[in-house]
Amino acid sequence: MNAPAVSTREKQPAPGSKRRALARAAGAGILVLILGAFWFSSSSTNAGIGKTLGALGQLVGLSGTPTAAPPAAQRPSAAAPVRVAEAVSRDLAVIRRTPGTVIANTSVQITSRVQGIIDSANFKEGQFVKKGELLFQIDPRPFQAALDQAQAQVARDRAQLASAQADSDRAVMLSQRGIVSEQQRDQLVATAKALQASIAADQAALNMAQLNLEYSRIRSPVDGKTGPILVQPGNMVAANSTTPLVTVAEIQPVKISFSLPQSDLQLILERQRQHALTATVDVNGANGEPLSAPVDFVSNAVSDKSGTVELRASFANKDLTFLPGQLVNVTVQLDKIANAVVVPHDAVNEGPAGAFVYVVENARARQQPVKVLFDDAKNVAIEGGVKPGDKVIVEGQLRVNPDGAVNVVGAPQAITINLGLPGLQGGDQQNGAGATTPQ
Repeated sequence: MNAPAVSTREKQPAPGSKRRALARAAGAGILVLILGAFWFSSSSTNAGIGKTLGALGQLVGLSGTPTAAPPAAQRPSAAAPVRVAEAVSRDLAVIRRTPGTVIANTSVQITSRVQGIIDSANFKEGQFVKKGELLFQIDPRPFQAALDQAQAQVARDRAQLASAQADSDRAVMLSQRGIVSEQQRDQLVATAKALQASIAADQAALNMAQLNLEYSRIRSPVDGKTGPILVQPGNMVAANSTTPLVTVAEIQPVKISFSLPQSDLQLILERQRQHALTATVDVNGANGEPLSAPVDFVSNAVSDKSGTVELRASFANKDLTFLPGQLVNVTVQLDKIANAVVVPHDAVNEGPAGAFVYVVENARARQQPVKVLFDDAKNVAIEGGVKPGDKVIVEGQLRVNPDGAVNVVGAPQAITINLGLPGLQGGDQQNGAGATTPQ
């Protein structure tokens, strides 16, 4: 009996299993390519790129050994675009700018000295009045009656004094003859003297009544401008009330009060000794120039709250440019730096080691430390390594590296130097040498 035949054909894998394996291999290859692209973008040298490609070749079976590419030279950095200005040598005025407040030369709150009803107000609100001009009239009838009563009392006591004085004189004469006793004489003399004292008291009451009648007519104590009427006619007012009837402010002239740091005190005093301490405000007069006036008051104490010294200057205010309470900008010249090296304010930078400027030499930026002598927020007087004619960077410093290449754009910026306040010591404004006025 023959043995059963054994099949020698091997078992073949299913077609679906083969497709799944190919899909997994393709997905792995795509993932490797994505990671390789990311690594390629983050590589900084060709050597790194070669290693990455070699690694990718090993993973996908393209290459067995990575080939390193020779390193390439780094690309030179581009020159930073900047704008410059030319340092100049000029006299620079040391000035201080500070806010100031206009205050009235005199401000008077008008109140009543007597009690009564206001009959009338003899002015319009905001009107200019002269010293002694009638402002309010309080009902005068009670005061006139009191004056008449005081006058009558004086007249009565004077008549009584005349009779008593005659009796006193007769008593003295009769006492010398022994007709009248000394006691009667003394009584008549004392009565006459008492009436004299009564008349003196009556006269004082009469004077007070006259004053009260005069006080019923309220007059302006100063030349000035009236404010709003705070108590209208028809109202009862009390004597010496804390509520004023109106306020009269003397505004021709006016004073402008401002403060400067106590660190400037020596400059202030020295300037005052030279009679050259002048305040200039940013309000133009009729001729179109800023208004200036000498400083006529320097406080006798430094404020312990702000550390400043108060100063005041008086202005004629003929055209009523100023009103009390108005805020103005005040400029005061305290000194002048002669032959200073001046650069624009924007040229000075602050670093960890202090102030510095960038000086352009041979198309490169040299960082130069400087010492700031004075900064008026427009120009800066400096010393230390910068000469007149040097070109300093005023725009584009953030893109500049020390000793880095720069590209100067446009003409040098003009530098305007203020030699002094307008109208003072012949002060003019001059442009820096070699500078061009921007169009």
